[in-house]
Amino acid sequence: MTATVSFTIDSPLGPRTATVAYERKGAGEPLLLLHGIGHHLQAWQPVTDILAAEHDVIAVDLPGFGVSEPLPEGVPYDLATVAPALGALCAALGVERPHVAGNSLGGLLALEMGRGHLVRSVTALSPAGFWTEGERRYAFAALRAMRVGAKALPRPALERLSRSAAGRAALTSTIYATPTRRAPEAVVAETLALREATGFEQTLAAGGSVRFTEDVPGLPVTIAWGTRDRLLLRRQGVRAKHTVPGARLIRLPGCGHVPMHDDPALVARVILDTASAAKAAGTAGTTKAAVTAGAAITTNNANSGPRHNTPGDLSS
Repeated sequence: MTATVSFTIDSPLGPRTATVAYERKGAGEPLLLLHGIGHHLQAWQPVTDILAAEHDVIAVDLPGFGVSEPLPEGVPYDLATVAPALGALCAALGVERPHVAGNSLGGLLALEMGRGHLVRSVTALSPAGFWTEGERRYAFAALRAMRVGAKALPRPALERLSRSAAGRAALTSTIYATPTRRAPEAVVAETLALREATGFEQTLAAGGSVRFTEDVPGLPVTIAWGTRDRLLLRRQGVRAKHTVPGARLIRLPGCGHVPMHDDPALVARVILDTASAAKAAGTAGTTKAAVTAGAAITTNNANSGPRHNTPGDLSS
């Protein structure tokens, strides 16, 4: 069931209140799910149950998308504002440093949260921000065309189109490799979400100058790209790997830009493996610290002089 939460965010205008919608299910270490521009939290439904078997899953409608309220008047939709705002959201929900998985815009935000040490691990599915200028213009033009089409279609016409395989392909083939397998009601809902997204234009404008150029060290990062991504071409994944050299770069065979529908089992496995890598790193670090401490105690017992122990590196 969808709930809402309000919390305070920092902005260039000073503290402001944001309100977002989210759905939460499962138990275990927290896992935050972030959708792409123009979409909504239901983009994650094909994988939510799989993930919730191992994690406390929190899927959110980003500010200005889905049923979340837009950001307060004058507050920018840029990385410097939205990524910390998601950290404030987690704090409001009682969550400290979740794992995060994001798609497209959500993948860019996930990487920025990782760079800001707000999360334990990052899985970025076709993340924005690794484009050339030509690739960015192409992607933005495609997104604007989808938005124009969504706004132009009366709802009865949209519902008629969604009932046929050809109609579903016309509406969603830009983002899915297998659009005809989408449920008609899901296609209607996501097209309406695109049409009604109050944060679309501001987010697109803020993204015009975005390039993700910094490493995300100290935590597991997976960058995964669909081999049939028609919006952000898969060669951008190679650039992402060069930018974040410690990341695991994964191909998603047969998947489009929003791969959660095209291959739910594969996408869920990629996310779970990344989260498991963070757990393993933490366990290894704890073991290393215990061994180091034990060696220090033994040394102190054997020598009369005082010693200062160095904690083990929990990120190793």
